[in-house]
Amino acid sequence: MKKNPPQMEEYGKILVFVMPVFLTLIIIEKIYGHYKGEDTVPNMDSVSSISSGMVNSVKDVLGLSITLVTYEWFETKFSIIHLEANVWAYIIGFIVIDFYGYWSHRLSHQINFLWNKHAIHHSSEEFNLACALRQTVSSFVNLFTFLLIPAALLGVPPRVIAIILPIHLFLQFWYHTKHIKKMGFLEQILVTPSHHRVHHAINPIYMDKNHSQIFIIWDKIFGTFQEELDSAPPVFGITRPAQTWNPFRINFQHLWLLITDAWRAEKWMDKLTIWFKPTGWRPENFEEKYPVNKITDVYAFEKYGTQHSNKLMYWSLFQAIFTLLLITYMYNSIAIIGLPNVFIYGAFIFLSVYSYTELMDTRKISLLWEGIRFLIGIAIITYLGDWFGMNILFPFASTIIIGYLVLSLLVTFYFVNTNFDGEKSIIATS
Repeated sequence: MKKNPPQMEEYGKILVFVMPVFLTLIIIEKIYGHYKGEDTVPNMDSVSSISSGMVNSVKDVLGLSITLVTYEWFETKFSIIHLEANVWAYIIGFIVIDFYGYWSHRLSHQINFLWNKHAIHHSSEEFNLACALRQTVSSFVNLFTFLLIPAALLGVPPRVIAIILPIHLFLQFWYHTKHIKKMGFLEQILVTPSHHRVHHAINPIYMDKNHSQIFIIWDKIFGTFQEELDSAPPVFGITRPAQTWNPFRINFQHLWLLITDAWRAEKWMDKLTIWFKPTGWRPENFEEKYPVNKITDVYAFEKYGTQHSNKLMYWSLFQAIFTLLLITYMYNSIAIIGLPNVFIYGAFIFLSVYSYTELMDTRKISLLWEGIRFLIGIAIITYLGDWFGMNILFPFASTIIIGYLVLSLLVTFYFVNTNFDGEKSIIATS
């Protein structure tokens, strides 16, 4: 069994600490909204958001992405001075990363092929803490390292950048809420919930505004700032609605549209340039020839999945919780699991999320995916002798996992073949 890269174990341990904090805050927001009579955290939407966060975190822990040019190379080649890892290095590094974040965020909104990796973050038709967890699993190449050149020129040590990047990301969680209104003088300095509600809104006046991540000053400097207006309540989502709870489907929807449009385009120039055109651009007359569902009136459209079985909702919650427990064990036990088994574990998590979110979408094919997951799970336990060493920590762990897999397969079969509470069947074709 090969030894895991140290960064894999370190990031896993960070997530073990951060995940319960985020989940606790999501639950508090849910309880507070219920108390105030304004529940902004629908259960199915939240399960989808949390599921997206799970697959994104597993992808990151496994290192399933490539940086074409590393920051360390930039710093070694181009630094004018060399800073020690002191307070000033962290301050300078944080400011440069925030500047980097503004531009990478803005470009993701403005260039067609880059929008694919960011669309999932905007796909929720709600605005809550859970939707902050909707992060990409489709981005396998980091294209924006060059934006960190200012930090490299100033000689900010690579390990300082490595520490600041996850902190900077986690600090963007809190402002995804409707319950915090405007915050006085802080509105002039920081990105607040009000600013970020504007960013997530699909109202024409709010589109492509407020790209800043921590300091709102970047939007004010570069002309992309928009205040939240009482006369225009923000409406959330994406103008080509995802119409699915499955994070994998959401991640690749826009890319598939680009591929099919490029294939169908008659002009070679359109086939080549569609990738670099402004987000949403399609060849001439394609909206008429190959129409896609698009929201034209933001105040008059039906949100996805508002009609669902309560049984399915509770089962989906159970699946998300159990999958979170499996991921927590994975992150805590990367050293025990080892290589290459940790990648097999990650693939099983991806398959689990795909399977139960397909069921959330009421697709019959979810039974096929669940059957495949059942067979793979049994094969893993048979081959390894237990569930990735879990029996060492928890006696009868393998028995519990097998019982869960059997239950999951049977419940999926039940949902696929049964109507709910006398309502019309919610099962859709695959």
